[in-house]
Amino acid sequence: MIPFFDLRTYNQQFQTEFQQCLKQVLKSGISIKGEGLKQFETNFAAYCGTRYCVGTANGLDALELIFEAYIALDKLKQGDEVIVPANTFIATILAVVRTGLKPVFVEPNETDFTLSPDEVKSVIGPNTKAIVAVHLYGQLSKMKQLQKLATSHNLILIEDAAQAHGAQTLDGERAGNLSDVAAFSFYPSKNLGALGDGGAVTTNDSELAEMIRVLGNYGSNKKYVNEIRGRNSRLDEIQAMFLNVKLRYLDEHNAKRQQLASYYLENINNSKVRLPQYSGLKDHVFHQFVLRVSDRQDFIDHLNNAGIDTLIHYPIAPHKQKALIEYEHLSLPITESIHEEVISIPLNPILSQDQINSIVECINAY
Repeated sequence: MIPFFDLRTYNQQFQTEFQQCLKQVLKSGISIKGEGLKQFETNFAAYCGTRYCVGTANGLDALELIFEAYIALDKLKQGDEVIVPANTFIATILAVVRTGLKPVFVEPNETDFTLSPDEVKSVIGPNTKAIVAVHLYGQLSKMKQLQKLATSHNLILIEDAAQAHGAQTLDGERAGNLSDVAAFSFYPSKNLGALGDGGAVTTNDSELAEMIRVLGNYGSNKKYVNEIRGRNSRLDEIQAMFLNVKLRYLDEHNAKRQQLASYYLENINNSKVRLPQYSGLKDHVFHQFVLRVSDRQDFIDHLNNAGIDTLIHYPIAPHKQKALIEYEHLSLPITESIHEEVISIPLNPILSQDQINSIVECINAY
């Protein structure tokens, strides 16, 4: 079987460095808010090109804390409208509704699955206060157009960069520094993944960064003194140190993903399969390589029978999930079609050329 992503094997290359990190934590006796976390926050902010990075417990918390901080700073209020892509992982929408804000679902560009600036423009109204751009599957949204829209309408622009660590614009600006504030996830299978849950917020706004840090620490910036109602959402010391190790290899591994994606695009030749859009630039780091096939289950069976693992990102659109039943009446045909047809095939830095060739041959034979 060619696994979708063998994380155990992938992480073995870092084993010696991980063991050194563990020894340091055990020696220091500090497992929360130590020097390892400070170092990672400094390094990741520098990598993204921002002034600040605040570690969080996970990516969903990172998004929620952004909204909570804007509310605490009186820049958002409950009931304000937030434009979101209809085609995304449900966490993007959950962060909006769980903080008392109102999501306005927008159809994506069908060619690259990301937020359509034209659709965004068409739904901006008097209650619109923010836009969330999701860099889905590792591909940057059309940020220059969204930046212009946000500026002209005085809207907050937020990146959900959970899948796009290291993605760059033509000018070399990275995900995390293309908006007012960005949320990252370090779930283990991400391009930059921890060995457990983890997340972070990046921004150039000092007031916002400090509010997020306070909110994620029980609403306190001084022990046992709680100025506002916060939560416990901090990036663990050991995970931060693991991430510091893997950050050094991120660009190299993203380049490998891009190389493999180019090989797929050049060699997969089957009229039944729609390939993803890729410019050949660094704006796509291929967290996932996502195809579209009309008879998805038959295609999955074909690959599985050949010993090739697959996943679906994502089988059900957020507005069709029971958890968001109040939005099930929405008609979003492009989003619904995408969720019915997408299929992710293996693409990661440890795939061998023989495995890649087998995957291509199997797809072409479908």
